[in-house]
Formats: sequence, C-alpha cells, structure tokens
Amino acid sequence: MTGFGVGRGRAGDEELTAELRAVNHKYLEVKVRLPRELASLEPEVQRQVKTACTRGAVEASIRRVTPTASGSVPVVDPAMARAWRSALGEVARAAGLPDTVGVADVAAQTGVVRMEEPTVDLASATRAAEAALAEALAGLLGMREREGAALERDLRARLERVAELVGELEALAPQAVAEYRDRLAARIAELTGGVGVEPGRLAQELALFAERTDVAEELTRLQSHLGQFRALLGSPEPAGRKLDFLLQEMNREVNTTGSKIQSGQGSVRVVELKAELERIREQVQNVE
Repeated sequence: MTGFGVGRGRAGDEELTAELRAVNHKYLEVKVRLPRELASLEPEVQRQVKTACTRGAVEASIRRVTPTASGSVPVVDPAMARAWRSALGEVARAAGLPDTVGVADVAAQTGVVRMEEPTVDLASATRAAEAALAEALAGLLGMREREGAALERDLRARLERVAELVGELEALAPQAVAEYRDRLAARIAELTGGVGVEPGRLAQELALFAERTDVAEELTRLQSHLGQFRALLGSPEPAGRKLDFLLQEMNREVNTTGSKIQSGQGSVRVVELKAELERIREQVQNVE
C-alpha cells in the first residue's frame, strides 16, 4: 500500500529528520538515503523499517539538521592562528611600524579559519535516527491503515459478487444435464426417424455426461477459498501474500469449471467470475 510519513529526532547535539515514502510492490524492498557521514546507520534503518512493514517499495531518507544553510561550519586552526599572529608582529617590527594586528587581521589569513562539515556523534545520531524513524513510521502506517480499511470494504463487496456467481453456477449445473438429455433425445429421434432408444442406454449416456460436466467439487473448493479469503481480510496480521495464493487457487477452480460447464448461461457466469477475480487480484497487490 502507498503511504507517507515524516519524523524528527534529537539526541545530544544531533538532530535528524526522517522521511518515508511507500508504494505498492509484491515484496518488501527498502531503499535508504543517508548523508555520507551517517552511512553506517543503513543496517539499523533497514531493520527498523522491515520490522514495521512486510510489503511495498519503501524509500527512507534521513537528513541531519545543521545550524547553517550550507551544512558547513567554520573551524579555527589555533596553531595556524598563533603562527600568523607571530608572523604579522614580526613584519610590523621589521618595518618599524606599530604592532596593531587585530583578530580580524589574523582570521583573514589563509588556513586560520576553514569551512568543514560538523563532526558527527554517531551514538547520538543513532538514537536521533531511531526516534525520527519511529515518528515517520507511525505516520506511514496510519496512512496505510486508512487505505487498508477502504480496500477491505471494496474487496468484501467484490467477494459478495463472486459468491453470488458461484451460487448461480451451482443452480445451473443440474439444468445442464436436463438440457443435454432433451437435446440428445431430440437428436436421436431425428436420426432414427422416431424409433425409440433403449432407456438404459440413454441413462448411461446421461450419466457419463453428468460425470464429465460435474463442477460440484470445484465450486465447493471455491466456496472454501472465499471463506478463507474473508477470514484473512479480518485478520490483524499481514495477509497480502496469502491472499495472492488464494486468488491463484480460485482462478484454477474457475478455469476448470469453465472447461467442464456446457451451458451458455454457465459460460457467461464463468467469464464474469474471471473478470471479478482479476479486479480483486489488482486490489490485492495493494494489501500489506
């Protein structure tokens, strides 16, 4: 399922923000973006996300909150500052000038002040990242739960239609044998010029047809799969992959039913069943 979450965490002098984006995916795939100095946190970020999510393509972005817009801070080299102060004083003496060197004069010299990225306290950064991710995951999961509730309503409505179609196929199955008996008797009468056929032979042919076209077993399994599907929808545990498997089994039973059924009305129901199961399959790809 899709989702988005942001969070912020602080520990010691380290402050981090976390941003999570999730889109539909058959399996769980986590991509992590971290500043270079925090690259060692990637396994922990992966672990925290995978503990909370079981499906989806999740992109986790962690950033440090820095005191400056560029992310760099000025760093003073004390030894270089002393060396420049001494050198500038010596220049003044050599030139017979008063020694009026000030702080600004020393600071302006090469190497005294340089811009660097602030050093990272890895222990504090780890705690800050955990807090930021926890907040971001709460937002992400909340959004996914709301989407999941809407998906559940849609899937239950579609399952009801599937159950109706299965019920209609169960009602049509006996009619197919009766219709075949009438067609067979009419055909025999046409070919034999009205000469009667031994009732036992006709009954045998009907029995073979009934056995060949019997879909009771397939429809019973379909009903069972529907019950399991509904139970999984109501389960608090992640069920996306199990639902995928059940849909494969349901499609298998529908295909077998379609190959056996002989009536035109039954074939129409089978086509509608396949269409409805395909719509359900598309929705199940969004289920955690």
